[in-house]
Amino acid sequence: MDMPEPKLEAAIVPVTPLQQNCTLLWDAATRAAVVIDPGGDVPSILEAVRELGLQVERVWLTHGHFDHAGGAAELAEALGVEVWGPDARDAFLLDGLAETGAQYRIAGARPVRPSQWLTAGDSVTVGPHAFEVRHCPGHTPGHVVFVGGGLAVVGDVLFRGSVGRTDFAYGDPEALLRSIRERLMDLPDGTAFVCGHGPGSTIGAERRSNPYVAEALRGR
Repeated sequence: MDMPEPKLEAAIVPVTPLQQNCTLLWDAATRAAVVIDPGGDVPSILEAVRELGLQVERVWLTHGHFDHAGGAAELAEALGVEVWGPDARDAFLLDGLAETGAQYRIAGARPVRPSQWLTAGDSVTVGPHAFEVRHCPGHTPGHVVFVGGGLAVVGDVLFRGSVGRTDFAYGDPEALLRSIRERLMDLPDGTAFVCGHGPGSTIGAERRSNPYVAEALRGR
């Protein structure tokens, strides 16, 4: 008898006043799960985990901004799991989470050091589902994205109709467009993505209609 294909499911918990998309990914059969980018509002994330009956294996971070990582230390302690990612080039952002959070009047943001930094080409798993780690700098130096099973979790690299900010001292607009061109636009058009804020989209839809993607592709 043929075994059914493992099914991956996802839910979004908007967190912080910036309404960052904290993403829960889990295997439908085993409920093995990860939490990606818990920027804050940890009680709301824990409530969602309980309601869905998830067995969280670890926390993943796409990058070191407070609205993505400010609640990671608290959540990991509450669940007894490790934090993985982003790339080590975002260490300075993770070290300064409390100060940055306070600047934006976000209470409770805490510095965090991951148990494992992630680098391009690493593979991470949610139960039986494997995701490739791709380094996509530009928004931050150590930004990574997770790609697997027809889904990409892209943080603040790509949005529906837009792209991530680069107006920070460490931002790099050319690097961001290169990341989009070389590390996202090689994905199939049907690849759905979850971004850091707002509604998701597909790679094909952004290839057809996103003016920033068109600019990135002209750089070939």
